[in-house]
Amino acid sequence: MTTQPRDILQQYWGYSDFRPLQEEIITAVLNNQDALALMPTGGGKSLCFQVPTLCRPGICLVISPLIALMKDQVQQLQKRGIQAVAIYAGMHYREIDRLLDNCIYGEVKFLYLSPERLLTPLAQERIRRMNVSLIAVDEAHCISQWGYDFRPPYLQIGAFRQFLPDAPVLALTATATPEVVIDIQEKLLFRKGTVFQKSFARQNLAYVVRETEAKEEHLLRILQRVPGSSVVYVRNRRRTREVALFLQRQGIPAGYYHAGLNPEQRSKRQDAWLNGQLRVMVSTNAFGMGIDKPDVRTVVHLELPDSLEAYFQEAGRAGRDGLKSYAVLLYHDQDRQQLERQFTLAYPGMEELRRVYRALGSHYQLAVGSGSGEGYDFDLAGFCQTYSLDPIHTYHCLKVLEQEGWLILTEAVFVPSSMKMLVDKDKLYDYQLRHPALDKLLKSILRSYQGSFTEYFHIRESRLAQFLNHPLEQVHRGLEMLNKDGIIDYHPQRDQPQLIFLQERVAAENLQIDLQQYNFRKNRHLERIRAAVGYATTALCRSQQLLRYFDDKSPQACGICDVCLDREKAETLSNSDLTRYQQKIERLLSREPLTIPDILACFAPKFQESILKTLHYLLDEGFLQEHEGLITLPQSGNSLPSHNSLGNL
Repeated sequence: MTTQPRDILQQYWGYSDFRPLQEEIITAVLNNQDALALMPTGGGKSLCFQVPTLCRPGICLVISPLIALMKDQVQQLQKRGIQAVAIYAGMHYREIDRLLDNCIYGEVKFLYLSPERLLTPLAQERIRRMNVSLIAVDEAHCISQWGYDFRPPYLQIGAFRQFLPDAPVLALTATATPEVVIDIQEKLLFRKGTVFQKSFARQNLAYVVRETEAKEEHLLRILQRVPGSSVVYVRNRRRTREVALFLQRQGIPAGYYHAGLNPEQRSKRQDAWLNGQLRVMVSTNAFGMGIDKPDVRTVVHLELPDSLEAYFQEAGRAGRDGLKSYAVLLYHDQDRQQLERQFTLAYPGMEELRRVYRALGSHYQLAVGSGSGEGYDFDLAGFCQTYSLDPIHTYHCLKVLEQEGWLILTEAVFVPSSMKMLVDKDKLYDYQLRHPALDKLLKSILRSYQGSFTEYFHIRESRLAQFLNHPLEQVHRGLEMLNKDGIIDYHPQRDQPQLIFLQERVAAENLQIDLQQYNFRKNRHLERIRAAVGYATTALCRSQQLLRYFDDKSPQACGICDVCLDREKAETLSNSDLTRYQQKIERLLSREPLTIPDILACFAPKFQESILKTLHYLLDEGFLQEHEGLITLPQSGNSLPSHNSLGNL
């Protein structure tokens, strides 16, 4: 069996060469070095831990918070003949027990698990007995409170390393600010780690911001002008359906996608989009993670995300094939107002937190001192209706309790039905004689599923119903009866978010949070909102703004974003017009800082396009300054250009 990375790449993936940085990262892993890989969306992060794992004996632990992504990667590996399994919230104890045993005694090469599952006593005891060759930490920014998606269970990964002292750690993320880069290495206890950073610049991706109230009509114009596949991001589930129906009425094949759809609907719509039956997918941010479709020509945001990290990752799903593509943000000042309202809701007071926490204890009938490690199906709408709670306020309370380490609320998890025979063949035969109404169902199970007496297996009730020509409900009742009588151990399918308690329940009045860290995260959140609003309202090269946010020291103007193209158009203005506009802008700003809309409002509508081009030039050259959406005269150093220098445009 080959152990050379390039041979592995060719054998399993059919590629003859690596993408930039992949080979260097793989070499570091094979040399047992801790490493952090910063690679943009679509950069091929997964191969950086999959290839070295296949080069040598042992199993790779892949820690990820994204259940859908874990399941997708496991499926992709299995299609290539590579043994991989995933453990996540909602799975039955016996199935977890079996999978962990397979990792110890079988040929499994990849064990995917969520960070909270890593911390359970069962997982820790079994993992210590595995031959672990590598720990891969995906979405590594989740370990940092400086980041935009902090998840407390990640903080325990570093301590877990003591049980696997010889296994290097490879941390991977698509987006990280300088503070987060440092924090990841410290929290994961890197031993002389190396940071591999691929430039976040995307030469083929044109970033565009358009200020408009008529967003759906503008979206339609974009799709009419730019052919090809598209993703349209909106903020909530209701809007996914509204926008998709609007596009359908205009003759554009569009579907919608969100976490509230059942697994069959999500899979069917995703496949339809991947194979081109649907041109446009309108989605919440639940769509796109881990989906490799290289020919997406446009990614359009109808609302402004609350962080540049989220926006950059979602926009980066366009143009992975290297061809010209567009990331378009349709912005209006109402977006800023909406983000500010959401920010206020996102940080509830202690009384609200205690009310929701008390209701959770009642809902699941947890006694004080119990519940640690327990997981339950969670229906937010039903829970709020039962306890007269506001769903939006309750959701934000749950997120705060999650960030404070009290609980975890997972994404919707689909776990297929499973069962196992609990009696031997003689007792089963006796049961069939005494229960002739269930005889056909039992025979169908035995014919359809081999090995039912020795291990758990997944079943499809609809398939059994079709085979028996029985109503589906009748099959469900039969399986429940067999389970009740102890003939089988049956677990119906589940498709709900999971709520997992990480600590023993305390009396609600004793619930405490770390106010210092709470306020720190609150301030960081506000800074991220301001940066996102600044991106949308500042007349600087869009690519430069994004790259500087991620600490690219000297990014060049991209030349293809809306700001750069407007600046090129400004060269067609006459020197006298530019001089006149510059003088009035200078007079306006000498009185007080102003936003770009404020400045434009001081000119007649027919001149506003020319004024905007002039502002783009003055800002791009550093002759004006922008901070949190306000344009000011320079404090020192640069001054506004002389009238003659404007002739150089």
